[in-house]
Order: sequence, then structure tokens, then C-alpha cells
Amino acid sequence: MIAIRAATPEDAGAIAAIYAPHVLTGTASFEIEPPEKAEMRRRMAASDGLYPWLVATTGDVDGGVIGYAYASKFRDRPAYRYVCETSIYLTDASSGSGVGRLLYGAMVDTLRAQGFVHAIGTITLPNDRSIKLHEAVGFRRQGVYREVGYKHGQWIDVGFWQVELNEPRVPPVEPRRFADMGLVRD
Repeated sequence: MIAIRAATPEDAGAIAAIYAPHVLTGTASFEIEPPEKAEMRRRMAASDGLYPWLVATTGDVDGGVIGYAYASKFRDRPAYRYVCETSIYLTDASSGSGVGRLLYGAMVDTLRAQGFVHAIGTITLPNDRSIKLHEAVGFRRQGVYREVGYKHGQWIDVGFWQVELNEPRVPPVEPRRFADMGLVRD
């Protein structure tokens, strides 16, 4: 049984371990050196309670983390504060098993309840699994930046997928803090 819960600082080591292979051998991340546990903990804290960090666990007594998803600021300018960017990473063993859909679905439900207007998913291309996952939870392709990243001896395109979470209002409503409301599942 898979369980989805809010990530805690104690999950930083497991999160760093899941992310490391994506950095070292893949192109899903444009980082070159995988961040260590302390850096992941710092990144989690930098969300300042506004943006969710979620983990998927095996649901057994040990509750081993098998995937994580998080939201972050889309851009620095204040006018962007109603929109967030999302990311998800899974262990190789859990990829393709439905864990991603459960985890990312929980992320979308939570962001919607918080009051964010849109979420943006950034996908390095090609990446059929990530595209299928994003589209399964409502994201739609918006565009592609061609050859904007160079890693592992190749130029990489980056695609942008977007999901409307709430109808844009005038004036907009400030999103609620994740720390004040917690995980939401529809």
C-alpha cells in the first residue's frame, strides 16, 4: 500500500538519495552535482511553509520513501505569486507503478485547495513518462524552449506544461500556506 504524506526534515536524506541518480545520469535535472541531505533540508525550509513538499512511502512500518514532489516559486517577481512550479522524482523501482500519479495527484489537489491559480511543470525532452504523468493529472503542453540546456554531451529542449488550478479572479486571492492547511486529497 502506498501512502502520501507531507515531507518532514527527516526525509531530506531519502529525498537526496532519490534525486541523485537523476542528477548524475539523467537529464531530468540540469544540476551537475547532486545536493546532499543538508542542502535538501535547506531547500525544503526555503519553501517557508507556503509550498508543499510531499513524499510517497511504501506504507509499511518502515515507511520507506519511494518518491517526492514539491512546488516552488515560479518566478521572483511579485505578480507571479499566484502561480507555482512543480517537480516530481521517483525511485527507478517505483517508476511506472502508479506511484507518480498518486503523488502528483495529491500535489495538484493540495495546490488547488491552497488557492494557486496555475501550476507549471517543466519537462526536459524527450521524456514520454513525465509527459504522460503530467497530462494524467491535468497538465497541458504550452510550449518548448529549444536547446536551452547542455548536459551529458547533448543539447536538451525544455517543455512547459500547465494546469489551471482555480479560475483567475480580479483581484486575485492570496494562496493559503501549506503549513496552515496540510495535504489535501480529492
